[in-house]
Amino acid sequence: MRASTFFVVFSVLSLMLLAGCNNTSTSINSELSATAQASATATGQSAAQNAIPVTLENNDGHYQIYRGGKPYFILGAGGTSQPELLAASGGNSMRTWSTDNAQEILDRAHAAGLSVMLGLRIGHERHGFDYNDEAAVAAQKEYVLNEVKKYKDHPAVLAWGIGNEVDLFYTNTKVWYAIEDIARNIQQIDPNHLVTTVTAGIDAEKARLIMERVPSIDYLSVNIYGGLETLPATLREVGWKGAYVVTEWGPTGHWQIAKTKWNVPIEQTSTEKAASYRERYNAGVLGAPGKALGSYAFLWGQKQETTPTWYGLFLESGEATEVVDSMQYLWTGKWPEHRAPSIRSFTIDGKKALDSIYLKSGKTYKVVLDAFHPNNEAFHIRWEVLPESTDIRAGGDPEKRPVAVPGLIASDNGKGVMEFVAPAKTGAYRLFGYVTNDYKRAAVANVPFYVH
Repeated sequence: MRASTFFVVFSVLSLMLLAGCNNTSTSINSELSATAQASATATGQSAAQNAIPVTLENNDGHYQIYRGGKPYFILGAGGTSQPELLAASGGNSMRTWSTDNAQEILDRAHAAGLSVMLGLRIGHERHGFDYNDEAAVAAQKEYVLNEVKKYKDHPAVLAWGIGNEVDLFYTNTKVWYAIEDIARNIQQIDPNHLVTTVTAGIDAEKARLIMERVPSIDYLSVNIYGGLETLPATLREVGWKGAYVVTEWGPTGHWQIAKTKWNVPIEQTSTEKAASYRERYNAGVLGAPGKALGSYAFLWGQKQETTPTWYGLFLESGEATEVVDSMQYLWTGKWPEHRAPSIRSFTIDGKKALDSIYLKSGKTYKVVLDAFHPNNEAFHIRWEVLPESTDIRAGGDPEKRPVAVPGLIASDNGKGVMEFVAPAKTGAYRLFGYVTNDYKRAAVANVPFYVH
């Protein structure tokens, strides 16, 4: 592919892809955030273009990030929605997957006292990029390095993330040489920030290739969901002796969880997710002092991926779920003043999701959603029936949201008990229950069912 052709294709791909701690560390990071905010206010500018130096120190195998000369532990979230709420919840960093709208994102993050792990998008083999095409690889490198030059002096930049899960379903391991070439050049262009690359999980072969072929990264970044609990042990087993950051983590993945008899995954309730976030963070991040440099919880925002609620920490309508409460507790040791509601159980015709629920078309069924609030605050419940999504992609690629089926609610007592009519069309569906309060906090659950 000629270089000029590559830039056209690369621009199109850029539009298509991804539309979409301990108390000591908390104290240090809060102080640094306050300093950054004061600096931005004093200049009267959107962001003073003076880089805050970031280094990674290795003291006999014990790693520590320093930002502006002070120890820094990443209390982060992936996504760019509501950076002010992220900071108010105790977070100190956000992650992007590309440089799209980077100036605006960096400015807003800096104003909120946050740093940014800025993603550098590179081609995926599964999207058609050919790492045997030397011209395409060279053009990609030039593009990426130009992006680094644009933003390297911004005070919000913490690190550069070269690619995201380029190893997902790949066969051509030359990608690691391309990443090394970019990483080595970034280290020369920008001595003030750290450089990493992001993998889809980790295994012995992948770790070996990265150690052999990508020596210029400062630390390893791993995306992992179910399995985060044992990541420190896994990294030891595969021979990774360096530092790492968990750059995506969250609920049990849709590819990892129990399924119905018609083979669709059963999503955790937001209450179950909140508990798993707490457990996984303590084991997979805080459980590896001196190796884990922090993490970015996924997703500080909302997206359609298998369902509209699986990975987002927010509802489409903007409410923060119970997981946001859990992240604030993990980052600060304190729950928010006004917490989200919770869900004990959710049944259709007395059956739970794990029972693989079959319904008859046109028949009316009773639904019970047992919700509560930890501080006995009032809440509201709304319902939605969606056909099961058939637009299932890989690696977080954009998916189309199913269209809700209207007119099915027969009665609703407003307290979690309602009756609905099974849809007329045969097939797989999900019933969603959204539990919200007046403080923009929410719980959510769904139950898959099959109409015959």
